[in-house]
Amino acid sequence: MQKKFFVYWGMVVFRLKSRVQNFWHDESAQGITEYGAVLAMVAVLVAITFGIANGSLMPALSNAFSAVGSILDNMAAEASSAS
Repeated sequence: MQKKFFVYWGMVVFRLKSRVQNFWHDESAQGITEYGAVLAMVAVLVAITFGIANGSLMPALSNAFSAVGSILDNMAAEASSAS
C-alpha cells in the first residue's frame, strides 16, 4: 500500500513539473504581450503630445486635412476634365 502511495505522488509531481516546464518555455502569447506594450506606449505618447500642444494641435491637424482635401479635389477635377 505504501509503495503505491509513493508511486502515485511521484507521478503527480512529475506531471506537475512537466506542466510547469511547458508553461515556462511556451512563448505563444509573447506576440500579444508585445503588441499590448507597443499600444500602451503609443497611447502614452499621444497623451503627452496632446498635453504639450495646449490646443494648438487641433487647428494644425484641421489645416493639414483641409489642405489634403483641397489637393484631392483639385486632382479629381483635373482628372474629370481630362477625360
